Amino acid sequence: MATLLHIDTSFSGDDSHSRAVTAAFRAAWEAEHPEGTVIYRDLAAEPVPHLEAAAYYADGEEPAFALRKQLIEEAEQADVILLGAPMYNYTIPSTLKAWLDHVFLGGRTAMAEKPTLAGKRAVVVASRGGSYREGTPMHGNDYVEDYLRLALGTGFGLDVTFIVPELTAAPRVPAMAELIPLYEASRAESFATAESLAKELAVQLAA
Repeated sequence: MATLLHIDTSFSGDDSHSRAVTAAFRAAWEAEHPEGTVIYRDLAAEPVPHLEAAAYYADGEEPAFALRKQLIEEAEQADVILLGAPMYNYTIPSTLKAWLDHVFLGGRTAMAEKPTLAGKRAVVVASRGGSYREGTPMHGNDYVEDYLRLALGTGFGLDVTFIVPELTAAPRVPAMAELIPLYEASRAESFATAESLAKELAVQLAA
């Protein structure tokens, strides 16, 4: 049976754009895998602590390593990792960085001949209030996609796909009102991509 690791990080609750899209992906995934498993972590509601020296230097059997072991094993168990990664101040939420620090273990999940997560699929919903596309004034100031492509792709060896709902601030910022149609188009595209990708991955895993 297929296993999905679903991690949300937005602190915006029901108003979160990243959560709405990850939920759409999960719903489509569960429809294809009714007997499958979903491991869910809400890092806004229950954040993992920042990585400390005791856990970093633990030999794998010490109590200080217990949380790292659990988080690593959840990632290793998953066939697909679904991450909600809204942009906060040009980069990822600190809660997601803390999770990455725990899971990034040299010689096992990273910096190994074959990292234990290598080859798995990761889907990242990287929502943002504005647009950082080429040709926009903010192009080049996105430290979400490049960082996660390095950490997840190069570090863990994951095959990473990004879904990017953008201009999410347009409906609530008067100065962005003219961008609302572009926001609506981006939102619709993000939901469609999430649902189609969930089905596509389901077919691949069943093959």
